[in-house]
Amino acid sequence: MASMVFIGAAITAQGHAAGFDAFVVEDIKVEGLQRVALGAALLNLPINVGDQIDSVSLQRAIKALYASDNFEDISVSRDGDVLMVTVKERPTISSIVFEGNKDIKDEQLQESLDGSGIKTGEPLDRTLLTEIESGLQDFYYSVGKYNAKVDAQIVTLPRNRVELKLKFTEGDAADIHQINIVGNTVYPDDELIGLLELTDYVAWWDFFGDRRYQKQKLEGDLESLTSYYNDRGYLKFKIDSTQVAMTPDKTGLYVTINVDEGEQYTVKDINLTGELLGKEELLNKLVPIETGEMYNGGEVTFTEELIGKFLGRYGYAYPRVSTYPEVNEETKEVTLNINIDPGKRIYVRSVSFAGNTVTKDEVLRREMRQMEGAWLNSRSVELSKERLNRLGFFETVETETTPVPGSDDLVDVAFKVKEQPSGSFNFGVGYGTESKLSLQLGVSQSNFMGTGNSVGINLNNNSYQKDVNFSYRDPYFTKDGVSLGGSIYWSEFDADEYYLESYKNNSYGAGFDLSWPLNEYNRLGLGLFYRHNELSEVSPYQQVIKFYNIYGDASNSGSKIAFNNYEVNGNWTRSTLNRGTFPTSGNNQKFFGKATIPGSDIQYFKVSFDTSFYFPLDRTHDWVFLTRGKLGYGNGYGQYKGQDNILPFWENFYAGGSTILRGFKTNSVGPRAFYLTGDGTPCIPDPNGGFGGCNLPGDPDTVAVDTGSSIGGNGIATLSAELIVPTPFLDESYKNSVRTSFFVDAGNVWDTEFDYESYRVLPQSEFEKIQDYSDPMRIRASAGLSVQWLSPMGPMVFSLAKPIKEYEGDDNEVFSFNIGRTF
Repeated sequence: MASMVFIGAAITAQGHAAGFDAFVVEDIKVEGLQRVALGAALLNLPINVGDQIDSVSLQRAIKALYASDNFEDISVSRDGDVLMVTVKERPTISSIVFEGNKDIKDEQLQESLDGSGIKTGEPLDRTLLTEIESGLQDFYYSVGKYNAKVDAQIVTLPRNRVELKLKFTEGDAADIHQINIVGNTVYPDDELIGLLELTDYVAWWDFFGDRRYQKQKLEGDLESLTSYYNDRGYLKFKIDSTQVAMTPDKTGLYVTINVDEGEQYTVKDINLTGELLGKEELLNKLVPIETGEMYNGGEVTFTEELIGKFLGRYGYAYPRVSTYPEVNEETKEVTLNINIDPGKRIYVRSVSFAGNTVTKDEVLRREMRQMEGAWLNSRSVELSKERLNRLGFFETVETETTPVPGSDDLVDVAFKVKEQPSGSFNFGVGYGTESKLSLQLGVSQSNFMGTGNSVGINLNNNSYQKDVNFSYRDPYFTKDGVSLGGSIYWSEFDADEYYLESYKNNSYGAGFDLSWPLNEYNRLGLGLFYRHNELSEVSPYQQVIKFYNIYGDASNSGSKIAFNNYEVNGNWTRSTLNRGTFPTSGNNQKFFGKATIPGSDIQYFKVSFDTSFYFPLDRTHDWVFLTRGKLGYGNGYGQYKGQDNILPFWENFYAGGSTILRGFKTNSVGPRAFYLTGDGTPCIPDPNGGFGGCNLPGDPDTVAVDTGSSIGGNGIATLSAELIVPTPFLDESYKNSVRTSFFVDAGNVWDTEFDYESYRVLPQSEFEKIQDYSDPMRIRASAGLSVQWLSPMGPMVFSLAKPIKEYEGDDNEVFSFNIGRTF
């Protein structure tokens, strides 16, 4: 038997084999393999059978094996002319456990480890653990936790597996004891320190504030200081140095910022240079900076961006716009030389979509304003994104422009969408402060089978209404964007359960409408509708008796009476909103009008105008100011049996509830029913202004006035101001599904046909019980907090509100919630 010759024990990649005699390898054997296949090991070994090896080639072979990252120990020996390689494989990471980490989420830690190649199922390189401990500790130092410790522990498991356990001792963050700014003479310390996100003082009532030091915040604060001075003419302002000194116990810090303010400069002249593409006049008009005004660094940056966007509309997707200041130190003036290099005109090779698992590509493609084969127009891309957002099918829409490999003038434009529920099959039980207990059964889908068409089949049963409704709309009935829609419905409505004076209305109807685009933001619509209304159990209050005086029997208002009306309606809508759901910028207006055509049982018209404006207050649209308003009016036209037609009371406007005049009970704002009785008999107004069955002043019996519930009116005006704010304690990922706002609502509902003066014939004590419901200036107002959530059950609205201006008899409602409405 050939003798075993030991070549080297655990010869490392940096080791050597002194005194080794070269030989020709007749065979290679590898021992110690468990997870790594023999073929893979031999593939990494740069020695083959038949090769002559010496100490140099042996060291090279060992280095190659170590470089494969599969082994943590390698030794070689010689058995005759057979090369024996003995390896110890690196253990496989079975699991990674984090303990004690609060400031860093597990996901962030795993992301950091992934970058170092440390993942579950991969071999563990023990040499990296020290680096990982040090890197994580540095992160804690950057957020002011100088007592933090990170300990990486390895727990050995069977079958050469290990559990990697990272234990964190975070400790307390070092607080900033004092911030000092040195070298400033123009602006006082308090003003400059107030610009910083880092702070050395937190008021007792500021529960979310802290004095924690963070390196990233300091870097941002230095930029804020520089921008503050640059925007006020200090072109050469600079930060000389910063010092962060720690207290001996590592619990406190002193931050010192040394600045050199420099001199203040004014703008002497502005020159546009470079390739101006024959658009010099237009480009000069874009520049917002005026000669003679103070230099402003922010305005210079804004001008560069504005010119870049302008060139982007003409296909120059990657322009270089740079400003070179020419300073005159004697006069303290600066000439701004703005150099423009538009680059090559870029064309679009393809437009693609991703993320639309339900919505068909054609639904997205028909909203595109950036065409394939045309030059890249930044405005067209942005407009396409806005149109996709306004569909209401997507939670987010992102765009990416990618150069085509091998071409310097072609790009691909990709739209990535994240779909959100656009409908549901529902069967369940609900509850709301308006609807009380409700049952729902139906299908509602605004993106039916991904076609972009909306279909709804709904059955609802709640405390005040039972209804069945089928609706359908095709927004692209023609390729030009003409939409066609229609609906059929049946309903039973009990006003008494909806906080209104008692009546019941059984109705059914059907109709259709067409709408067509005028331009990118405006649409016109026209429709026809048939409605049948059957009224019963109507309370004999004064305002409804007037209605029955014209169309029925005033002495028996509780009897059934039916009406068949044929309506024509029209609408104009305009929208520049950036999103269909929870918009954050743009505005929206809608004018709607309808009128019954001659031959209907009642001739009346009704018009309304709604508007809303969203003003983002920051670049990320986390803070948004919203104003909303509504105006409406309705009345009769022509005559019926010699009397003027009036607006039927079931068509009245209402206010109060979870969306209009929050803080007041649903539909409670405005005119209320009141009753006049003489000898217990209802007083019936006649066309001549008298009151049949009532005693006038001087008669022995007294006329009694009793006020009932709300009845609405034929006029409405409301206005809301709202500040949309980030929702506290909620992750950023919920930004597009939860909205929090503080609001002030104001408005009124009134009845222009109410003749207040006619009731002065009543006894004074009774007349004083009646309010002037024809007065539009009886304004109510409220303020409060609203939270809206796009929940799996549908949109939910929660409101806390308090009236700040109200009238006698108004019903307040501090808290309200409902499902199914957002704004």
